[in-house]
Amino acid sequence: MNFEVKGKPEDEPQIEIRTVNSMKPLWTRPKSELTREDYDEFFKHQLHEWEAPLEVFHIKAEGTVEYTALLCIPKHAAPNLYYSDYEAGLQLYSRHVFIMDKCKDFLPDYLRFAKGLVDSPDLPLNISREILQQSTEVKVIGKALEKNIIKQLGKMLKDNRDKYEEFWLEFGKSIKFGVYNSIYDTKLKDSLKDLLIFPTSKEKFSTLAEYVARMPDFQKKIYIAAGKDAAAIERLPQMELLRERGLEVIYLTDPVDEFAIDVLHEYAEKHFQSITREDFELDDAESQKIKEEVAEIAKSHEDLLKDVKEAVGNNVHEVKLTSRLKSGAVCLVTAENSPSLSMEKTFAAMNNPLFKAVQILELNPNHAVFKKLEALHAQDKNSAEFKDLCTTLYSLALLIEGVMPDNPADLANKITDLLTK
Repeated sequence: MNFEVKGKPEDEPQIEIRTVNSMKPLWTRPKSELTREDYDEFFKHQLHEWEAPLEVFHIKAEGTVEYTALLCIPKHAAPNLYYSDYEAGLQLYSRHVFIMDKCKDFLPDYLRFAKGLVDSPDLPLNISREILQQSTEVKVIGKALEKNIIKQLGKMLKDNRDKYEEFWLEFGKSIKFGVYNSIYDTKLKDSLKDLLIFPTSKEKFSTLAEYVARMPDFQKKIYIAAGKDAAAIERLPQMELLRERGLEVIYLTDPVDEFAIDVLHEYAEKHFQSITREDFELDDAESQKIKEEVAEIAKSHEDLLKDVKEAVGNNVHEVKLTSRLKSGAVCLVTAENSPSLSMEKTFAAMNNPLFKAVQILELNPNHAVFKKLEALHAQDKNSAEFKDLCTTLYSLALLIEGVMPDNPADLANKITDLLTK
């Protein structure tokens, strides 16, 4: 029996045949064929991310070692990124066959935020973690990936500042850890130092190169100050003089900042100088003149300073007059080679109380409180009133630095007594 189809109903569905899955891994396809949307969807699916990444790196290399890498920087840092339970590492493929997840041997720890995969035909399918650690191919790939990421971050900083600042707010701590860990690796330190950006007294964020370019001719050092945040640093009495002179200060608000700066030591042949260190001084002629005047006053008040030190006790290493204060009565600074007060707090938070700052109490000889100290000392240096004023000034200097005195109730009582008098 023969059938003849003479037509097709108008409402019969049309069938379109198209390829849904070519079974060809995305990272093996030419970059020219891929869009940013392709990469975004791939990383969402491959890495189980809920949002598109901030930046994508698609790297193909041939030569001594052949490999393809598809990496990304997530938009946000994982909550446990800087904790020991965070599992860093890249997915490893060989000839497009999955070998292992979280391979930690490709990238250094400071780049632990990078995610993605590496596919290399030069690695055997049955490679173990032990062999990976000794593999020359893995070391070659890892060094190349590290250089590529540093290069691309530098390009982002130059070409897309807003995007880089977004990256920095999430992962800047990682770069600073990289600088800190480069203490014996000058080449790495040099490659990372220009990626650093810090808030300053004049800019939301500034690179070190930008800061140096803005320095006045007479300024010989890069001024820095540490504190829990920008507002706390701006309230430091030492800042008043620098604001008056229009001098810029780099704010170190992250505990790792000071450690990274200590490793750098200098930038563009200009040393870093903390405004809360004993050896801080401004380089202009006016400041040198004031310093000489204060030194003359100190000579005639040696007994007073010695007795203030005795009243405060072993809490401070020395009591001296200062030329760094304007309207402030007192401040605490630290000896040149000791940890800063900020570092001391960081060590204390890590349950390591051995690193103590060598504190120096500085008094402003032009403040009314100093005149009161002089008068009380002249009347009776052993009086309770003189000693109470000395210890109160020390406690107030601690509070300015964000450090709670040992006995806050006693401080409150002393201030109350002073107010009533």
